[in-house]
Amino acid sequence: IHPPPTEKCDEALASPLPHTAFTSSSVFSSGYAPGYAKLNRRGGAGGWSPLDSDHYQWLQVDLGSRKQVSAIATQGRYSSSDWTTQYRLLYSDTGRNWKPYNQDGNIWAFSGNSNSESAVRHDLQQGVVARFLRLIPLAWSEEGRIGLRIEVYGCSYWADVINFDGQGVISYRFKVKKMKIIKDVIALRFKTSESEGVILHGEGQQGDYITLELRKAKLLLQINLGSNQYGSILGHTSVTTGSLLDDNHWHSVMIERYRRNVNFTLNGHTQHFRTNGEFDHLDLDYELSFGGMPYSGKPVGGGKKNFKGCMESINYNGDNITDLARRKKLDTSSFRNLSFTCVEAHTFPVFFNTTSFLQLPGRANHDTASVSFQFRTWNPDGLLLFSNLDDGTLEVSLDDGRITVHINVSKAGRNYLVDLLSGSGLNDGQWHALRLVAKESFAMLTVDGDEMSAVRSTSPLSITTGGTYHLGGYFLQTPFPPSKRSFQGCMQAILVDDQPADLHAVEKGTVGAFENVSLDMCAIIDRCMPNHCEHGGRCKQTWDSFSCTCDGTGYSGATCYTSIFEPSCEAYKHLGRSSDTYWIDPDGSGPLGPFKVNCNMTEDKVWMMVMNNLPPKTLITGSSREKRTVLQVNYSASMDQVTAITTSAEHCEQQIAYSCRMSRLLNTPGRDGTPYTWWVGRGSEKHFYWGGSGPGIQKCACGIERNCTDPKYDCNCDADAKQWREDSGLLTYKEHLPVSQVAVGDTNRLGSEAKLTVGPLRCYGDNNYWNAASFTTPSSYLHFPTFQGETSADISFYFKTSAPYGVFLENLGNTDFIRLELKSPKVVSFSFDVGNGPVELTVHSATPLNDDQWHRVMAERNIKEAVLQLDQTHRTSHLAPAQGHTRLELFSQLYVGAAGGQRGFLGCIRALRMNGVTLDLEERAKVTPGVKPGCQGHCTSFGMYCRNGGKCVERYNGYLCDCTTTAFNGPFCTADVGGFFEAGTMVKYNFMPEPVPGASKDSKALPQQLMQNEVNLTKEEVAFSFSTSSAPAILMYVSSKAQDYLAVVLRHNGSLQVRYNLGGLKEPFAIDVDQRNLANGQPHSINMSRHNRSIIIQVGRYTFGSGYCLGESFLHVCLCTETGHIDPVLIERHNTPGFVGCLSRVQFNGVAPLKSALRKAAQSQGKLVESNCGASPLTIPTMSAATDPWHLDAKSPSNEERVIPDGVNRDSAIIGGIIAVVIFTILCTLAFLIRYMFRHKGTYHTNEAKGSGESATEPADTAIIGTDNPETIDESKKEWFI
Repeated sequence: IHPPPTEKCDEALASPLPHTAFTSSSVFSSGYAPGYAKLNRRGGAGGWSPLDSDHYQWLQVDLGSRKQVSAIATQGRYSSSDWTTQYRLLYSDTGRNWKPYNQDGNIWAFSGNSNSESAVRHDLQQGVVARFLRLIPLAWSEEGRIGLRIEVYGCSYWADVINFDGQGVISYRFKVKKMKIIKDVIALRFKTSESEGVILHGEGQQGDYITLELRKAKLLLQINLGSNQYGSILGHTSVTTGSLLDDNHWHSVMIERYRRNVNFTLNGHTQHFRTNGEFDHLDLDYELSFGGMPYSGKPVGGGKKNFKGCMESINYNGDNITDLARRKKLDTSSFRNLSFTCVEAHTFPVFFNTTSFLQLPGRANHDTASVSFQFRTWNPDGLLLFSNLDDGTLEVSLDDGRITVHINVSKAGRNYLVDLLSGSGLNDGQWHALRLVAKESFAMLTVDGDEMSAVRSTSPLSITTGGTYHLGGYFLQTPFPPSKRSFQGCMQAILVDDQPADLHAVEKGTVGAFENVSLDMCAIIDRCMPNHCEHGGRCKQTWDSFSCTCDGTGYSGATCYTSIFEPSCEAYKHLGRSSDTYWIDPDGSGPLGPFKVNCNMTEDKVWMMVMNNLPPKTLITGSSREKRTVLQVNYSASMDQVTAITTSAEHCEQQIAYSCRMSRLLNTPGRDGTPYTWWVGRGSEKHFYWGGSGPGIQKCACGIERNCTDPKYDCNCDADAKQWREDSGLLTYKEHLPVSQVAVGDTNRLGSEAKLTVGPLRCYGDNNYWNAASFTTPSSYLHFPTFQGETSADISFYFKTSAPYGVFLENLGNTDFIRLELKSPKVVSFSFDVGNGPVELTVHSATPLNDDQWHRVMAERNIKEAVLQLDQTHRTSHLAPAQGHTRLELFSQLYVGAAGGQRGFLGCIRALRMNGVTLDLEERAKVTPGVKPGCQGHCTSFGMYCRNGGKCVERYNGYLCDCTTTAFNGPFCTADVGGFFEAGTMVKYNFMPEPVPGASKDSKALPQQLMQNEVNLTKEEVAFSFSTSSAPAILMYVSSKAQDYLAVVLRHNGSLQVRYNLGGLKEPFAIDVDQRNLANGQPHSINMSRHNRSIIIQVGRYTFGSGYCLGESFLHVCLCTETGHIDPVLIERHNTPGFVGCLSRVQFNGVAPLKSALRKAAQSQGKLVESNCGASPLTIPTMSAATDPWHLDAKSPSNEERVIPDGVNRDSAIIGGIIAVVIFTILCTLAFLIRYMFRHKGTYHTNEAKGSGESATEPADTAIIGTDNPETIDESKKEWFI
């Protein structure tokens, strides 16, 4: 395109023009003629003013030839109160078929003048090429009228034009027969009113091709560089861009390809993509054809239409095709008449909005009504045509994207009704043709010229035309109004009663009438192109706006920009989640999609696992150095997604194992150096070390540790033994992980074989999540490169502070800016300006935010809305204006922690992520005075997740739950610790501070020192849970040097008794807690608390735990001291044959004796195996108030048993859903289930939770079956609920 870019395109184009080049819709008087409308001139009355100041006026300039226009300036009428405050700009090559100037996805309204003298200039974001310009005043001076002087800036433009008639094709022959092309640059401009047509095509015998074509008025580029798998089919790549390109206006296209990378640019919007397949060269034969498919060669056209319209400035790899065609250097023999001027199409479009109509005359008092026209719209509904007949009405409307015709006639006492329906999805923005004929005998509706599917009425009809037709709207009062009132869209090629509508006459006002209609233009905009819905969100639009459907994408928001998943397992742990499979999205709003990983929350680390598809011990035979067997290891996530995990993780590892028999592995020590087997990691690099070794060390684990079976070799397998050997170990250099391929090269000899295992990728830690900085002085800040977030931006971070205010971050432009700050202790503010004036969003917290706890802030701005969210609970949003600037243009650096030195932030900021990229605050803080890397004090925010008395311990990255003093384990101290015993086994725990034999050093002596000072106890807290099927038994016995003791026993009938001997009584004090038989194999939990003489005992509040154990399991716990006194009567009566059952989570004051025994910190006798079979999984009560024995005993109102009210838990809704899904299966298996239940009769019958008051010997835990929340029941029990 000329001119060369070195010259500035900024000449004054309008001033030198003669008077006659200016025309207008009307003139106030001769002194106000359009010829006087030149900037800074004072001729005539000092500018142009129209006769009436209304919305139908325009001022037009003919630049004499096509020019490149870069800017426009306006001024009011000299020394007057007449000026224009807002206007639109239309442009055209011919003075017909106008196109409105678009910017930021809207028909742009330029701001004009506020007085008569100062000139206001606007540079056009997209320069336009046109000969005619038309200004439409939209608003003007309140004191006066429309007044205008203008100047147009730009430069000359010249290009070779070729008119394609739909027949001719230009063939560009290559200098050699076959071309292998590694780099292409193709540029051209085209205009057409056809929606289909091939613009260029080239192909080769190997299956390579390139085609650029119009399809449904969109531009489709298809390219294939070939692929060696399955022929060339895998190399096919197709990309679509643009839409509504059949508007008969110029569009510029550029295709730049280097190897497999392609930039595809249409009208300034660039799409970048990589072609499929493995090859880099485009292999073409003979020629490239422009304007259609070539006539020679294979018939691959498939009935594709040739291009019909004009092209100019066609350039292919530096050759000017249009110039070569003009000089007859190319084959143009297929043209009947080759023309180098553009033949214009004679369409006259009409543009309607919600308040428009076009009234046209037809034949009156005639027995046939016929209309036909083309229309295009995005709206599913609208009134296309309405006519009052002599004795009824005729209505043609669009209803949910379909054409409906409704004729209602009352004649001679008869009522004629005709309803026709045709087409579907006609609101797709394409031109659709409609033809309706209504005669005496029938009515017929044809859509898009398809006579085959034309719809006819069957009922008789008799009409008399009324003579006028309203198109696009009807607003008059009438006894039978149309169902729809208006239409937004365009029409053209209008015929009324078989006569073409004379729209030039309508424009001059001599025929028909119109209101708010734009004639000779179609201002349709595709708001879904470019598609602002990100991450695969689907775009839907109406005439005024677009919306995004984000279902199934993993993203949310108005443009599907924000990820709904956390970035890592670490983040899920800090939401209090336990081990499970989770979706994660490591780069948030970035290009990587979400994927599933297994999260394993251990006591001190959070492991993230990505599984692969290589079966363990995959057998390999028949491979040699010359022809290695390459095993592909594919993961449940893409390589980019896995790389995102390994980059942010603290540590990653992957187990790799090679089992061999006469199959050498690394060929150590290097006889000729080359290993037989290697593996390929990230970045497709080969690695010659094995698990347990490190980069650059060609050894296996046994070679590093010097314990190989044959010390001459550095790998067990390299000894080439005939027995099975193995080399295995962990690969821990995370920059090389994950393993993507293993090439095995020594299994082709007789008897040689190998088995390969590649474990899952395991990583822990998330450096991005804990990347933090502490701001210690108000003037300190960190600076980063300018934030790039033109059309969409998102910012998220955590902060904690005790200061009442402070700016989190700020970035400035000329007038644009973006800022996030803590305005006051309860208010967070997000403010920005994209050129439409500043906007501020604030969220108000119910509690102060300067509480030194972590709070999360998320802010997002896109072209639809701005959103600010605080702590997942407080959210506010602000819609973007319907028209206005949408691009955020920033220039300064990004400041974190202050704004220009003002209102600096004091406190911590961590995990600062902008547009999916985490900023490295720690690295920058190391070199910045007043800012420290890292941040302390996580327990204030996360300590609540440590349950059951677990203590929160600070770490540099996060926190730990210390469960040492509790009877629980796990990352949150919620996992039961229990035991599985055989008869005759017991555990002894000594409260005295003597060292316990066999105690490990890690036990930290537990709280034994504490107990020494409290030998005379005035209070106890006892908690445990048990399950047993036999009685009697001693569950727990606490003795002392005196005769005092505490015992919890099951009596012969299975009832629970607590015995205290505190001295001073002849007999021990016995409390019969529960008369029911608790030896029923069900778990029961006991909580006991004594203070002086008051005792509170709770039995069976099923509030903790998980797991369920059936079958016979044995456990007996005795908490004794060596010298303690033991009551012989109690032992004799209850300790034979001993306790048979399970016990779990045993706790006495601050001691967990069973856990200590399992950790070898306390003595045990007999075989002790860890098991949680005594844990209580069910969160339901065992007793209702009606059967509570403490209500019968007035002396001890201490069993504070709480009955959980009948309330539907949300998990029961989920289970209900599952049941609904499997209901069909259930019907099939019903008979089996009923038989199964009766076989287990007497186990789960009653619902004691409802207080049935049945006998105390009935098993108490039969209440299971009727409760509302069976969510934690083990799988083995679920069949009962079905």
